[in-house]
Amino acid sequence: MTNSKVFLDGSYGTTGLRIAERLGPRDDIDLIVVDKDLRRDVGERRDALVNSDLAILCLPDDAAVEAAGWAAESDTKIIDPSTAHRIADGWTYGLPEMTPNQRDAVRESDTVSNPGCYPTGVILSIRPLTEAGILSKDMPLTIHALSGYSGGGKNLIAKWEGGQPDLAGLPFESPYALHTKHKHVPEMQKYSGLTYEPQFMPAVGPYLKGMRVEVPLHKSVIQKGASAETIYTLLSERYANEPLINVVSIDDALTYTDPAFDPQSRNDNDGLDISVVPNVLRHVLIIIQIDNLGKGASGAAIQNMNLMLGLPEHAGLNV
Repeated sequence: MTNSKVFLDGSYGTTGLRIAERLGPRDDIDLIVVDKDLRRDVGERRDALVNSDLAILCLPDDAAVEAAGWAAESDTKIIDPSTAHRIADGWTYGLPEMTPNQRDAVRESDTVSNPGCYPTGVILSIRPLTEAGILSKDMPLTIHALSGYSGGGKNLIAKWEGGQPDLAGLPFESPYALHTKHKHVPEMQKYSGLTYEPQFMPAVGPYLKGMRVEVPLHKSVIQKGASAETIYTLLSERYANEPLINVVSIDDALTYTDPAFDPQSRNDNDGLDISVVPNVLRHVLIIIQIDNLGKGASGAAIQNMNLMLGLPEHAGLNV
């Protein structure tokens, strides 16, 4: 059987480098990259793309739109990790665990948008609750998030690794984008099933990678007499057969000790943890831990690629 040709466009950026490292040793695909000196050569990139079976576009949004246009003139399948197509018509959202039918949708699609790192955990946690009516789709949702600085790409990495001296050894996280509409908000709203845009408050921590997302649910927004136990049971049953999603037992979630809920605990792994933490006042806190460069980026792209090419879904992933 002939191997599929996979073109990695943008193989020298943060996500692209990680995907290249992971796909390079595989013997079930033929990985194609352009030489570093030619990475901005439109002709080289276009030829590589249209002559491949699948292309992964680790590019800025505008360049991803352009490259997707080349693919539309060929038979090349596309995975786009940029934000350009995440809520676009005609594109399949590449989160196979999102619904019972999403895995098949990805498998059968020619154009798949890779989810953002922050939205991955939010959607997997909140969508089952809106579908079940435990949370109203009209509820006001607030999300607190902390990510390693690799989430901002090469420029932010350079800034935190010596480019801005006052960040060296910073003993706390640095909030950002508090006055703007973060680029991940639209997909959080759409795929969580929310009527209104959530209030999203992200921050960057003094470490390279790893992410903790906290979603507080005030008791007044929890419907149908549900409790933390109800939410835990629903999520644990929903993802019981998903090897990449671990719903932590409430007992384990409550045995935390300092330092608690380490955002780096899932680093170099392609899964995520969801913890449901009850409160005596009947509020509930959902905590997601994920590697923003794993299931939040490169791991998700590889998982989608496997499905689209008819390969074992978890091949090459750290499960």
